[in-house]
Amino acid sequence: MINRDVKTLDEFTIQQLRQFPNATGELSSLLRDIGLAAKRVNVEVNKAGLVDILGDADLVNVQGEDVKKLDVYANQQFAGVLRHGISCAGIGSEEIEDYIGFDDHVSRQSKYIVMFDPLDGSRNIDVNVSIGTIFTVYRRLSPIGSPVSREDFLQPGVRQVAAGYIVYGSSTMMVYATHRGVNGFTLDSSIGEFTLSHPDMQCPAFGRIYSVNHGNYFRYAPGVQAYINRCQRKEAADGGPYTQRYIGSMVSDLHRNLIKGGIFMYPGTTDMPGGKLRLMYECNPFAFIMEVAGGEATDGQQRILEIQPQHLHQRTPLFVGSRGMMAELAACLSQTLPS
Repeated sequence: MINRDVKTLDEFTIQQLRQFPNATGELSSLLRDIGLAAKRVNVEVNKAGLVDILGDADLVNVQGEDVKKLDVYANQQFAGVLRHGISCAGIGSEEIEDYIGFDDHVSRQSKYIVMFDPLDGSRNIDVNVSIGTIFTVYRRLSPIGSPVSREDFLQPGVRQVAAGYIVYGSSTMMVYATHRGVNGFTLDSSIGEFTLSHPDMQCPAFGRIYSVNHGNYFRYAPGVQAYINRCQRKEAADGGPYTQRYIGSMVSDLHRNLIKGGIFMYPGTTDMPGGKLRLMYECNPFAFIMEVAGGEATDGQQRILEIQPQHLHQRTPLFVGSRGMMAELAACLSQTLPS
């Protein structure tokens, strides 16, 4: 018996489209393209130990980081699917120094651009820890019919139309947010389709998980240290103790905290005061997802989504998670700011 109550990603996006008679369907098509690329990457992730795609690619990306072979493959898949689709005018990627405009007639008619981190947590590939993809969608500012411009890719996060991530773990999930809500889809390998498994996801107002690289404790600002100390002493809202969970794969850490409640912190350090995470295709997407789900995201001083980017690969500190825990963090940071 087929359970018709279980919707595939295609069925869900089409159903959503029907609620807006004047919608063109471009965003729905774009999300399905991203789902297709994710399925291709998932196949290679699951057999990474059996073929020659593990390890370094003997390349360094624009961030100065070693590129893994699977990074290269994932970037090619997402870039290729979006280029050959009909709903994307251009892309920006962690693995590409500058944006790429798709300069053909169909792409120039598209109203969206996409930025993505093709394989977040790729340093964990060789040790079989969950990794993921992060993406964000903006409506272009340049005129339809013309090539995309740099200003299309330097919009503040508050202008995101949709954002999401794919986590390649014990099961493969695609989670995406629009202004209407956050929904999660689990890949059913028996039919090769993402199926709706987590409708209308909400981040609990409080949790008991704080995610931070404790090894950098003495490189953090006093306010961050104060909050970590508080987490080590304090009990959670439900009476249980706070617990530290830090995987080192941003997608995995934030996926867990979105479902269970918690806070993720990647502060600036004494040697990298401007932070390490990229604003455009890591922090903005997760800030958008968390805010739609009821959480918050800041750089320690201002809302992430209100930062005006200056360049594609801009970095920023990030604090994101449950609203109640973010309020506790803000209290610690404000008490230690210079007057």
